[in-house]
Amino acid sequence: MGIKLVHFSIGKPKQMQYGENKEMTTGICKELTEEAFLSKDGFLGDGVADLRFHGGPDRAVCVYPYEHYALWEQEFQTTLPPSAFGENITVTNMLEHDIFIGDTYQLGEAVIQITQGRIPCSTISKRVGIPGILPRIVETGYTGYLCRVLQEGVVRKDSQMKLLERHPNQVSILFSNEVYFHRRKDTEAMEKIIAVPELAEAWREQLVDRLAKLK
Repeated sequence: MGIKLVHFSIGKPKQMQYGENKEMTTGICKELTEEAFLSKDGFLGDGVADLRFHGGPDRAVCVYPYEHYALWEQEFQTTLPPSAFGENITVTNMLEHDIFIGDTYQLGEAVIQITQGRIPCSTISKRVGIPGILPRIVETGYTGYLCRVLQEGVVRKDSQMKLLERHPNQVSILFSNEVYFHRRKDTEAMEKIIAVPELAEAWREQLVDRLAKLK
């Protein structure tokens, strides 16, 4: 089963209205694009509002599996817009249980590497107008994931995305999400994740800190 790039989206932070006449500045409202240059810091023309939790070299590209759209649309009886979760790349056949931290992929002219699961926040619920979706994303581990850029280059909406190298440790995003969100005292599992050199530094620091407090 080949990988198919379904949506390719970028966008700078802007005002988003939600709820009853509320608004916030966020980078979650991406727009479909034809092509963009992918640098080590992310796509040109893309941006994030809160640099504490988003962006940076370890989190330069956000990917979300397209298969989850059907699940959420059925569960919440809604129709979701493209890139509803603020992802740059929406793809088929790249589910969280099949993707390992440290895996590398060709994306157009660029090469990206998986670094961590995405930590979803309440902005997702505000964006799609579904208060109950955030806890379900955390519960299922269907968060999508983030990548660093190993090789810069142009990406187009019809670019090919293909696996270049599987990481030998085989620590999946789904496993990592389960440990991060639900198995907060599982020292063996945390050590398994930390043992992957390519893990995003922010996640490593948090897991090392958790381990230190448990020991």
